[in-house]
Amino acid sequence: MMKKAYAKRALILAISCSLWNVSLGSCAALSIDEAVDMATQRNPEIKIAIKGEEKALADLNAAKGENGVSVAATSALNITDGAKQSFSKDNSNGISLTLPLYSGGENELAIENKKLELLSSQLNSSRTIQNIKLNVIKAYYDVLENQKEVQVDQESVNNYEAHLSNVQQLYTAGSKARVEVLRSEVELSDARQTLIKAQNSYDIAVSTLKNIIKLNHDEPLILTDDFVYMAFDKDLDYCLDYSKINRKDLQQAQITVDESEKKVKIAEAGFLPSVNLTGGLDWDNQPLPNQNHYTYSAGVKATWDLFDSNVTQSNIKSAQATLDEAKLTLVEDQDNVDLAVRQAYLNMKEAEKRFISTHDAVRQAQEDYYIANEKYKTGDGLMLDIIDAQLALSTAELNYISAQYDYARYKATTENVMGLEDEVKK
Repeated sequence: MMKKAYAKRALILAISCSLWNVSLGSCAALSIDEAVDMATQRNPEIKIAIKGEEKALADLNAAKGENGVSVAATSALNITDGAKQSFSKDNSNGISLTLPLYSGGENELAIENKKLELLSSQLNSSRTIQNIKLNVIKAYYDVLENQKEVQVDQESVNNYEAHLSNVQQLYTAGSKARVEVLRSEVELSDARQTLIKAQNSYDIAVSTLKNIIKLNHDEPLILTDDFVYMAFDKDLDYCLDYSKINRKDLQQAQITVDESEKKVKIAEAGFLPSVNLTGGLDWDNQPLPNQNHYTYSAGVKATWDLFDSNVTQSNIKSAQATLDEAKLTLVEDQDNVDLAVRQAYLNMKEAEKRFISTHDAVRQAQEDYYIANEKYKTGDGLMLDIIDAQLALSTAELNYISAQYDYARYKATTENVMGLEDEVKK
């Protein structure tokens, strides 16, 4: 099986490179997995998210330091001179130590909040990677879909060209009117216009994918994977329940609520005293202390704000409002996730039904076109039959292509909005 898969990829790559008119070695051949890996390694959004983790870790370490020992050194040089005082010069030096013993819980709560911020940053990185993966998958299938639409439109142009040649021969033989030649030329022109638009859509889709995976826009890109139908065996209720637990952004929103609750307590700590252990060593007029010239001190310092002009109470009200806002945001995010899961799931199921129902329509349309074309050649058919049959064939083929890739994209979207770590890519 593995040998067959590699052989298939090699064949696709060789054919595609020949269409690009470039050497095999200069083609960028990518599977979906390879495209996803390239995006996760190169995309700046992920790098930015990781930098957010680094910042949160540094902030956590800083908060821990605020609750630890701090040591400060001071040195002052004083020079005095004047009419009533002779010139003098002296300097004073000192080292002081402070260790918080009690802060009303403020320092400890600040550390807990920084831990939550770090966790939130990690969740943000995970969610960013999930979204980038989804963007790659959707862009990858967009390219494949547009590529097949170009093939269908090219086939339509080829059919109209062959039909026009047939009509011209019949007109020369005197069996068809000039008006049928003109009508065939108009239909061919319309088909060529459609093909031009499809080719442009394909070029845009390729550029979009290259931009996401950060691939040079001048480098030919060959996609080696294609749509493979894989049924989604989970029901809607399962998807909804799974998303409530596993969506990283919902976990972030809950963390924001937890942080806000702690910030209320931090604000309330303003009503409580703070206690610090202090110590110091001082000496004058010498670079370093010696046994005869120094003083030291040690003690415990308590501070309690008895009146602060309503600052603490205002901080509490502000923190409480922030907490209420965080709770409302969490509820809104939960509703949005619920809706997103429902929409993606229902769209996936709708595309699946279209995919199944349009499969036979293509075969029937091909047979109808063949019959109409053969009848026209023998003089029994009408021009309108050819046009209708060609339109029906193109429509059936495009509907089938659209249903395939809609299903693939909505399936990936469903897995993303559920919060699955590893989206199924085919």
